[in-house]
Amino acid sequence: MWPSTAFLLCLLLAPWAASAQMDTRIAFLGRQLGQGKDPRTRSQAALVLGATEDPEAVPVLCSGLRDPSELVRSAVAKGLGSLLEPAGLTCLQEHKGEADAGVQAVVADAIQALKGYQARAPRLYLAVDAVKDRTGTLSPDLVKATETRLRSRLMRKGAWLAPAREPKAAAKGVLKKWGVHGYRITAEIQAAENGGLRIGIVCMSYPELTLMGQVEVHAAGAPAADLLKALIPKAIEEAADTFEWSSET
Repeated sequence: MWPSTAFLLCLLLAPWAASAQMDTRIAFLGRQLGQGKDPRTRSQAALVLGATEDPEAVPVLCSGLRDPSELVRSAVAKGLGSLLEPAGLTCLQEHKGEADAGVQAVVADAIQALKGYQARAPRLYLAVDAVKDRTGTLSPDLVKATETRLRSRLMRKGAWLAPAREPKAAAKGVLKKWGVHGYRITAEIQAAENGGLRIGIVCMSYPELTLMGQVEVHAAGAPAADLLKALIPKAIEEAADTFEWSSET
């Protein structure tokens, strides 16, 4: 059953030490991958990057496909395949002609994994509006990174993302073909009363656009980038539970 009225959920997240560590993790692993003297160290960094589920790891890994070591290049390709970020497909395809046969095989496997991920049947269909910064204080790059992370997390929950300005008939055709529910979500970043940040997600049915409700999560005590990285997955989980996405994912 759909919630008939707005359902507000507030979540205070703590402690923030773990979040701060995660914020520096990609940069640290990137330095290990790019500057580590031992190919084994660089290879391990690539594999760990592939397990982060973070879109920011894509360009870091892609740069590693030019490493002089075949061991490292293989680990990078494997990492991109494990990361399951569609953005990694481009750089993998650019290295299909890899000179080393072993690396070439790993690149091919990673490409196949990403294509399979993109082609899998949807569990729900989502039209996602651009993330809105209601604080007026965040950089456009940070807002864009937050939206990228939002979309990535939704895809990991089995969502297909609808194209912008999709005709209503086309949306209904997708829903009928796959037998799934459609939703439209709008995420906003707002200032919280305690000096932190709040992410609110308004959900409507799609393509009918009947209001279903809203969820909110908030946190404080860390830089804005750290807060947003931690809040996005929490907001999605709250939305999934509230609007019964969980029964479909």
